[in-house]
Amino acid sequence: MKQKNTPLTMLSFYAPDLREQIEAMPEGTALIGISTTGQAITVDLDSESPHVLVCTASGGGSTTVLRSLTAQFLHQGAHALVLDPKRISHLWAKALPTVTHRGNVAGIHDALLGLAAELKRRNALADADALADVPRLIVAMDSANATLSRLARYWETFRSQDDPKTSPAITALEDALWSGRAARVHVILDGTPRTSVLGAAAHELFATVILARVTADTWQRLAPLAGPAPKQRHKQRGRFHVVQHSEAHETQAIWMTDADVVNWLTDPDDPAS
Repeated sequence: MKQKNTPLTMLSFYAPDLREQIEAMPEGTALIGISTTGQAITVDLDSESPHVLVCTASGGGSTTVLRSLTAQFLHQGAHALVLDPKRISHLWAKALPTVTHRGNVAGIHDALLGLAAELKRRNALADADALADVPRLIVAMDSANATLSRLARYWETFRSQDDPKTSPAITALEDALWSGRAARVHVILDGTPRTSVLGAAAHELFATVILARVTADTWQRLAPLAGPAPKQRHKQRGRFHVVQHSEAHETQAIWMTDADVVNWLTDPDDPAS
């Protein structure tokens, strides 16, 4: 699918025909945005990319991408766990019954322990061929670098001598990354997976990497097969490079506000929502 015009400005959810294009996406597939060549850039959680990594400089729009992608999967019937350490970046999530929103470190820790139990339950269902009736689960983690560091420190405050050194909350996230596809659990993570926290191969688990305003070193680490980093860093709102299959597509991502998401998901039949 292609758009006739190259996107030069913010790509609103209300752009002509865009909402219809989003709603026509197959289950498990979401529209990231439109490339500067007019190509629809999508992510397919089932056959291509079970997890998505978003990495931007401050103000680069990572929160917008997490919100847009999570909303699209929710529209398709998924449930979501939204980890929002700033507590205000994803207020839309508090208004939806199929979303669990957690902000403080204790709440995020407990939610990830719950994720571990859910992952175990889903894996058992997969063995029994009963997983098809279970909603897809999206785990959206904002500000992952700081969040994972806070989880590690939080665990140290009360772990006993016999407890594992690594926070069980961090282990739960690792397990979701490694085995989530088979359990219909998918991680959309904002940040740079640190080898000291998630292991040396963590970034390789993301077949879709969305980058904006990153340094050449970060580009080389997260997208080494896509060639050198672009010489020009776009300051335009919502402009990213989406790296898939070793190719980088300069893309204008979809812009959805908190109100857009809540209205669309609570009243999807209203064309003005």
